[in-house]
Amino acid sequence: MNWKTKLGMSAAISAMLISAGCGSKDTAGSAGSEKTYQVGVTQIVEHPSLDAALEGFKKALDEKGLKVDYDVQIAGGDQNNSQTIASNFVGDDVDLIFANSTPSALSALNATKDIPIVFTSVTDPIGAGLVKSFEEPGANITGTTDTHPEAIPSTVKFIDENVEGNKIGMIYNSGEQNSAAQIDLVKKAIKGTDLEIVESSVSTSAEVKQAAEALVGKVDSFYIITDNTVVSALESVISVAGAEDIPLFVGELDSVARGGFAAYGFDYSDIGYEAGLKAAEILTGDKEANEIPVDFPQKLKLQISKKAAEAMNVEINEDWEDAEIID
Repeated sequence: MNWKTKLGMSAAISAMLISAGCGSKDTAGSAGSEKTYQVGVTQIVEHPSLDAALEGFKKALDEKGLKVDYDVQIAGGDQNNSQTIASNFVGDDVDLIFANSTPSALSALNATKDIPIVFTSVTDPIGAGLVKSFEEPGANITGTTDTHPEAIPSTVKFIDENVEGNKIGMIYNSGEQNSAAQIDLVKKAIKGTDLEIVESSVSTSAEVKQAAEALVGKVDSFYIITDNTVVSALESVISVAGAEDIPLFVGELDSVARGGFAAYGFDYSDIGYEAGLKAAEILTGDKEANEIPVDFPQKLKLQISKKAAEAMNVEINEDWEDAEIID
């Protein structure tokens, strides 16, 4: 084979490689559009509201056409476990961390300043130190909060106008920053009324029933805010409220479905879904986490359980025409 033949073959092969390279790039681009993203899900405990938020999050990403592998980790109410979960996600170099609760989000932000974090089920993201403001969250984090600004004032107003007696029993975990923030909001809301709060603090879900029983005879109603420790053991409070004819107000619609009497709330799947839309923008490269504002729930409604009303000996008033009465 002479040098001219070799040169001709070499040029032909080079052209083929260039063509193949171009074809490979297009294929990579096509494959890139079908990339499977790795999302680490950290959740402080399992209970219906948080679980619904996770399902809403997944639904949003699915509807956006993204392929996602989820690594779902539950901390069992233990902050140390939550921190370990977040650190493991960083070690795995996941594409995004979905933090479902305040403790989970705090652990994630403590573990990484590089991997984007999207949170939901967080009551006070500014007070918790997660974001600088709703409009400009800063850092590598954004999400949705589970506190509608009118939820607690509306609940307090309803109790004041419709419940005989003025003492409200509140059971919560003082170690949860989101709970402390809500207690402060309730205290602010009762100013100008004759309502009083009787507090009982717990550390674990195993203490919830005893705390509820200890409040019997001291309170005229229960109000369980969106405290993860207490909500995960809500049936304990429901049983005491039913046995003692004490109306039980709750902070979320899922807790009404479980046996609470009434709540001004929203569907947690909605805030999970909104968080999922934010995650989709981040994963596809449309926006950075710090460019996406934090949102609060848009739909707030009063829901009352007829079954719980009967169990707690509460008469449903026809004047509550704005309420959604469920069986």
